[in-house]
Amino acid sequence: MSNTITLFGIKNCDTVKKARRWLDNANIHYQFHDFRADGTTDKQLSSWVSTIGLDTLINKRSTTWKNLSDSEKDNLNESNAVPLLKEHPTLIKRPLLEMSNGAYVGFKEETYQQLFS
Repeated sequence: MSNTITLFGIKNCDTVKKARRWLDNANIHYQFHDFRADGTTDKQLSSWVSTIGLDTLINKRSTTWKNLSDSEKDNLNESNAVPLLKEHPTLIKRPLLEMSNGAYVGFKEETYQQLFS
């Protein structure tokens, strides 16, 4: 597996900005992938759904989640999540940090310090 570190998110998200600032200040080389500008693949989304799980992956505090129909929310499961996430990438909790040893959702300075120590 490669040692590539990719930070997924949206440029104007405050939490993504904090994570990027932390990585920059720690001189950690990473690629930034903007969900909106760069999109996502079914393979990526399927991988995240199966390894991270919907409860962790889905941002239920987002405006996008709140604007989904009750039917979409109530019937969301691992088998139908990928098309919904592809259509609404802002449903994905941000930032999502993907490394050779796994994927991590959200930003906490302590967690990043542990990951990169």
